[in-house]
Amino acid sequence: MIPDLFAGLCDDAALFPPSNTPIGEALVAHARHRSAPYAALVGPFVISDAWLGELEPGDLELSLTLPGGPGSLEPAFARLASVDGAKPVGLEIAVPAEQSVSELLSELGRVSALAPDLDVFVEIPRDDRRPGLLSALADTPFAAKFRTGGVVAKAYPDEDELAAALHSVVEVGVRFKATAGLHHAVRNTDPQTGFEQHGFLNVLLATRQALDGARVTELAETLSERDGARIARELSDLSEDTITELRATFRSFGTCSILDPLADLVALQLVPTSVLVRANEEAPA
Repeated sequence: MIPDLFAGLCDDAALFPPSNTPIGEALVAHARHRSAPYAALVGPFVISDAWLGELEPGDLELSLTLPGGPGSLEPAFARLASVDGAKPVGLEIAVPAEQSVSELLSELGRVSALAPDLDVFVEIPRDDRRPGLLSALADTPFAAKFRTGGVVAKAYPDEDELAAALHSVVEVGVRFKATAGLHHAVRNTDPQTGFEQHGFLNVLLATRQALDGARVTELAETLSERDGARIARELSDLSEDTITELRATFRSFGTCSILDPLADLVALQLVPTSVLVRANEEAPA
């Protein structure tokens, strides 16, 4: 019931701002999401290494974030090994402010040896290291991670910056995921904060255009588009092969609410209404 275009698109980042859901509640909700009619939309549970000590035993696929950089992998894996049933499927690794591209690549080699079967995403800093780091990730097993928002206005890249990032990552042939700020399907202004927020469908469409060779200015126009119906029509017309290529490039995004993106997809008629109706019927009283 979830189209292939959106399969595994939403990683469950309920622990992170602005939700900041307590871990017990977040884990219960994640289990409910993974057994719901929309389960195919839901990716792994995103957790920082700082919270691993609060995990209880139980089957759980994790995307583990390492805010301290690659050097914190060994102690994180040691803590994770003590939690029965917890299975890391991805790593999201920050780049320390003082670390050069060459130093990072040296440490990533050690990550490959310790975690050869995991999807590894390197959070690309918003500074002058970005071009060199993206180029360095080409022809490696590592993917990129872009921060697309946060709890302050300056955490949101504008459409020109994000368009340039998408153009660059596609140009060098590196897969990527996004995190933070993609609270809704379509570009919007948050009514409470006034922040300009990117839409995850805008990012999907802009990525498709980048794969087709569009210029940065064209991608920026798509990222600023607020006509959800138009974006939905263009995404609805994608062929199966095109969808496969697109999702091989734009892997997923972290969201603190699974139901908000789902509701937007239903409203735009990209996912059947019955998914939400059944979910509401099956939700615990």
